[in-house]
Amino acid sequence: MDQQQKVAILDAGSQFGKVIDRRVRELKVLSEIIPLDTPLAKLQEYNGIIISGGPGSVTAADAPKYDDKLFEVGVPVLGICYGLHMLNHHFGGTVEAKDQREDGQERIEIKATDSLLFAGMDSHQDVLLTHGDSIGVLAKELRVTATSGSFVAALEMSEKKLYGVQFHPEVDLSVNGKEMLQNFLFKICKLDGSFTPETREEFCINQIREQVGDKNVLCLVSGGVDSTVCTALLSRALGPEKVIAAHIDNGMMRLDESKQVKVALQVLGVKLQVFDCTEDFLSGTTEVTDRATGKRYTTKPLRDTTSPEEKRRIIGDTFMKVTKSMLKELHLDPDSTFIAQGTLRPDLIESASSMASSKADAIKTHHNDTELVREMRKQGRVIEPLKDYHKDEVRELGMSLGLPKELVMRQPFPGPGLGVRLICADQPFICDNFESVNEFLAHVVCIEAAPDRVKEAVKNVFGQDLTALHDSGLQATILPFKTVGVQGDGRTYSYLCALSSARKPDWPRLMRFAHIIPKVCRAVNRVCFVFGPPVKGPIRKITPTWPRTDVLNQLRAADSAVNKLLIAHDLTIVLSQVPVVSFPIDFDATEEASSPSKKARTAGKHSIAIRTFITNDFMTGKPAVPGSKEMPLDVLDKMVQDVQKVEGISRVVYDLTAKPPGTTEWE
Repeated sequence: MDQQQKVAILDAGSQFGKVIDRRVRELKVLSEIIPLDTPLAKLQEYNGIIISGGPGSVTAADAPKYDDKLFEVGVPVLGICYGLHMLNHHFGGTVEAKDQREDGQERIEIKATDSLLFAGMDSHQDVLLTHGDSIGVLAKELRVTATSGSFVAALEMSEKKLYGVQFHPEVDLSVNGKEMLQNFLFKICKLDGSFTPETREEFCINQIREQVGDKNVLCLVSGGVDSTVCTALLSRALGPEKVIAAHIDNGMMRLDESKQVKVALQVLGVKLQVFDCTEDFLSGTTEVTDRATGKRYTTKPLRDTTSPEEKRRIIGDTFMKVTKSMLKELHLDPDSTFIAQGTLRPDLIESASSMASSKADAIKTHHNDTELVREMRKQGRVIEPLKDYHKDEVRELGMSLGLPKELVMRQPFPGPGLGVRLICADQPFICDNFESVNEFLAHVVCIEAAPDRVKEAVKNVFGQDLTALHDSGLQATILPFKTVGVQGDGRTYSYLCALSSARKPDWPRLMRFAHIIPKVCRAVNRVCFVFGPPVKGPIRKITPTWPRTDVLNQLRAADSAVNKLLIAHDLTIVLSQVPVVSFPIDFDATEEASSPSKKARTAGKHSIAIRTFITNDFMTGKPAVPGSKEMPLDVLDKMVQDVQKVEGISRVVYDLTAKPPGTTEWE
């Protein structure tokens, strides 16, 4: 029967595995995500196989295992990123980590116009590349079908219907990626696209009713899109009388956020109870397992914690601990009450939850996927009806449920609030390569005078003609703290590169350098422009920072200044998200460090980052270019001026980084 046609997605640990599944189903083909080491007998049940990307290396001793007969099963195979490496390695080619990596949207050149995978396409395609390992020696039986500069971007063995791509066709940044998947499914696998799944809303409602039965649900509402849609969906499925909505003010909300949440949900007829739990969170601790050693330990209280992972785990677990107290206060029986969360698929993927992928690398722990939350899931006490959804799908669902557009299109705000937009540190992050990285970056932004080795590195990723980069007038320095990134399906905690200039910002050129730097310098995963006079590095000092009320209030004021302007100019519609981040650098104190009196007078300031983000799937995206309709220059200038008025702010910076290599949030 037609409906029995199906494609296997072999999970090698990609951050985008569920996106592949979604794209295939959008093309009306049934797909199933199964382990990479699925045996041959099971693989023969499928009409096509797609191997996902992954954070591992095929040459590593602990490389994920797979059935040796995978490429001889007689079923068409498409290997994506890590899957491409598997294909080349299996047939005798080599895979190696080169000096440069690729992270971001690139233009590839299709070399084989007769390739079915690229049928009907122009010779140049914009795609997302994010990898550290690359094809070295090509296996004899394979042919190269596309390149990205000196890198192999695609290869195939068409007679055996084996195809591999270094890029990710499943994400939005691969402009014609869906058409490539369509070619694989219909021209190569010869499928007919007759699969019609049950509507998502009906499926979710039936799941909710089956899981909850006659019990009650306590829904944790942050005020964001996800938890609001979750509440509305539960109310539709069970009836409003069985859904109790509660908003926990953790002391890290935006200015007046809790008041606005209550008013917004009252309009929907949802009775919301607000609980002020600020002190519970700031004094909260939790027990965690060290992922490296496997040992258990108790964290410090949140107000004394600097570790990004520990902050997220404390906040997530405290939500659950506070919820238990709320159950008593609301006279609800814990044994007959489910806890509902608006958890999405990307949350689970980035937290390396087994619910999303068995092999994904942990990018960051989401507050709704901590150890305690996972334990409560095992006990069957948590309901998460949106766990298979991505952000844009949640918005579509919200609209179909009849929620107001202005509520559904609100910009995402993390459940932990400003606590994860406050970069905390009690000492500088300075590795052995600190000086050499600074020296290398100084050469990159002054490329016309750089040593040949630096010029060659930049040519490999930018092209042979570097004149567009000459006379940049930029200074570059790394800052002594870490930000989180996602590169090659794995997590990186790396330096941020700060660019500055005495000249008026040349935004297109700044974007070029932001694109180049993480590729040629593996120690950097994020690039920003610093407003104000040039920054003279190296910067070796930080402002010791912990999540405490004074600095949270400072960030709250800066966040409010930015968001007022976003709303006033209708930019919340064209910008998917705009995190406002506080980080522990006092640029002025650093510049005046030679004078003890001046240092004492100016020490203790923080700086603020404006991180614009444009995306549909929230798995990949890019920043808004200042001067574009997404970020008019006059609005940006006013933002910088208003943020600088907040007491204790040193400088404002603009994040120039795409995802990948930088995540949406900074930690």
